[in-house]
Amino acid sequence: MKRILITIAYEGTAYAGFQRQENAVTIEERLTEALFQVTGEEIELIGGSRTDAGVHALGNVAVFDTESSIPGEKFAFAVNRHLPPDIRVMASKEVSEEFHPHRVPSRKTYRYRIQRASIQDPLRRAFTWQIHRGLDIQAMKEAAAYLVGEHDFSSFCAAGSQVRSKVRKIISIELTENGDELWIQITGNGFLYNMVRIIAGTLAEAGLGRWEPPHMQEILEAKDRGLAGPTAPPWGLVLVGYEFDME
Repeated sequence: MKRILITIAYEGTAYAGFQRQENAVTIEERLTEALFQVTGEEIELIGGSRTDAGVHALGNVAVFDTESSIPGEKFAFAVNRHLPPDIRVMASKEVSEEFHPHRVPSRKTYRYRIQRASIQDPLRRAFTWQIHRGLDIQAMKEAAAYLVGEHDFSSFCAAGSQVRSKVRKIISIELTENGDELWIQITGNGFLYNMVRIIAGTLAEAGLGRWEPPHMQEILEAKDRGLAGPTAPPWGLVLVGYEFDME
């Protein structure tokens, strides 16, 4: 028995998220079907991030155990032959049997894309959130700075989350202009349910001039979801990737 780590990219438009669900097609379901075709085994995947319906990924991860004789680095090529074109295993390798993506210290990076245009580009509608009004990028950067560091992010967590602690550490938030797009890239040691999308929606409120950047501190300290901005739509979000501390 050996454990394989795979890096997965996908367009999430057609899927009800990563995690397997009844009566819905998911990324995990398609991956396990493909792995069965390759190994003949009923594979149990341990996914890194349970991305929501419509969310995309460049570098989500998962591990699985197998008795297959296929070398770890060859799994990507073998599995991709059985996957739909909107899902690809970008890399694969053998790791220690103890490796678990939720237990190894890691940094995770998300990117949120906003298209600033009065008319939405139809070729980007599945990947960007259109905001037709101008955004004050400097105000958004100033507001974002209040979120960097270790905080209780209760104000940026969807209602109903059952996690014990809502303390997380944001390592960096970068706002970059790319033509008519604004990219919000966030790196942290972990994220709450809908946290990145709520941050994006809240920063957009600052960019639209609905409140001044220092108000972000009040939102953070209140630990009240009702004070933060809207949850930005899922299709603008992409999980860029993980960095694991493998030592």
